[in-house]
Amino acid sequence: MYRCRVNCSSTCLKTRTTNNGVNPHYVFLEDLATYMLNKNFKISQKRGYTLQEIDLIITGAKVLLLDTENTCLENAAVAINSDEIVAVGHTEKITKQYNAKKTITANDSLIMPGFVNCHTHAAMTCFRGIADDLELMDWLNNYIFPAEAKNVNKELAYWGSFLGAVEMIKSGTTTFCDMYIFEDETAGAAKTAGMRCLVGEVLFDFPSPNFKTPTEGVAYTKMLAEKWKDDPLVDIIIEPHALYTCSEPLLIEVKKLAEDYHLPIGLHLLENAAEKKQLEEKFGKGAVSFLKDIGYLNERLTAFHCVYFSDEDIRMFADHGCKVVHNPASNMKLASGVAPVPEMIKAGITVGLGTDGCASNNNLDMIKETSTAAKLHKVSRLDPTVMDAQTVVRMATIEGAKVLGMGESIGSLEVGKKADIIVIGLNKPHLTPIYSEYSHLVYTMSGADVDTVIINGKVVMENRQLLTIDEEEAMHKVREIAVRVKKSLQK
Repeated sequence: MYRCRVNCSSTCLKTRTTNNGVNPHYVFLEDLATYMLNKNFKISQKRGYTLQEIDLIITGAKVLLLDTENTCLENAAVAINSDEIVAVGHTEKITKQYNAKKTITANDSLIMPGFVNCHTHAAMTCFRGIADDLELMDWLNNYIFPAEAKNVNKELAYWGSFLGAVEMIKSGTTTFCDMYIFEDETAGAAKTAGMRCLVGEVLFDFPSPNFKTPTEGVAYTKMLAEKWKDDPLVDIIIEPHALYTCSEPLLIEVKKLAEDYHLPIGLHLLENAAEKKQLEEKFGKGAVSFLKDIGYLNERLTAFHCVYFSDEDIRMFADHGCKVVHNPASNMKLASGVAPVPEMIKAGITVGLGTDGCASNNNLDMIKETSTAAKLHKVSRLDPTVMDAQTVVRMATIEGAKVLGMGESIGSLEVGKKADIIVIGLNKPHLTPIYSEYSHLVYTMSGADVDTVIINGKVVMENRQLLTIDEEEAMHKVREIAVRVKKSLQK
């Protein structure tokens, strides 16, 4: 029999011959049943086509692919089988090719990739609002570090991360990169919620609630790398906290660990002016030059904040393929400054977006973060053309995926990529009318507009109802923890 040479995903019953001879789509009717059995196809007599059996179709919506062409499709559908996208196209075409176990009808909606939160501390939901209106080092050394020393344990790490997963899913985030304490608990909470994550234990020269010595912290990180190896949702990153909290020997030790396990490295870098001055006095040179000297500048490195980057710092990062995560809301709240993100992007640095933790933002809503990013740079430069809506939406999706080393598998809606997808309802007064989907995403929407979330092919929220986790339980547990935290601060 003849099989389709154009990979049309169905068996075509069109005319047997063409001007050049046999139609390559033609299949002899007597062989059709055998062909269907071999290929796991199901025939629809009404349409005259065979339909491939898949798990899920989302139909009838506008679709932003976030591919290299920034394609936008009208009345489109996305077909999903197992954990992958198998087709994206017009609804009529998709429904003629596939028969799904479940169909989500998304009329008057926008389908797009889930958001990628490139830097956060999920368990710090437990410290939301604990210390506001303070300078970074005062906030960190006199409030956050003491509160963590007294209160952070496995229970707080798990339930704080669990609540963070609730908040992130409900606002459309499907992947997050986390730095905190007891990160095995964060990984477990994310896994239970069905979220994709890149997590790393924060490493210091001094003790943390999880380890007494840096050696124990490195050993814990090795455990994470080995335990979560090849997990479909959880990946590990090596995360020394910052250059002002980690010695050179510790930095060199964890760099070798990253090389041995083929893992990325992430750290806070040049978040405010005081840090910049402190590090220049400590090293006798700029922080980025120091990182270059100890072999840190390569495509494995992602730096968080980078507010006080000089032109030379930008050039070095661009030349070595290092990546940056922009955290505008946190930088504004702590009055740290404005990172030179437009210059970074122009230089060719891959830049993603992150919310930072709930103690310095104080939310995990990536849609709000895109709006903050766009407006911050416009007002700081008195230039309304910088950081346009499409740029910051890409930073929150495909560029963020590239920052985390996942650009080949998530971040855009393309065949073969993982099915990390969100559906946003558009039939709302504040979203009417629509001239530009990108404009609405950045300047009009919030996370509360997200209706449905699919991660790794699994529906984790549908019509605002979480399907994998109990948000009431998460809130109840964190409220109980907060009572203990408040008492500890009164002593």
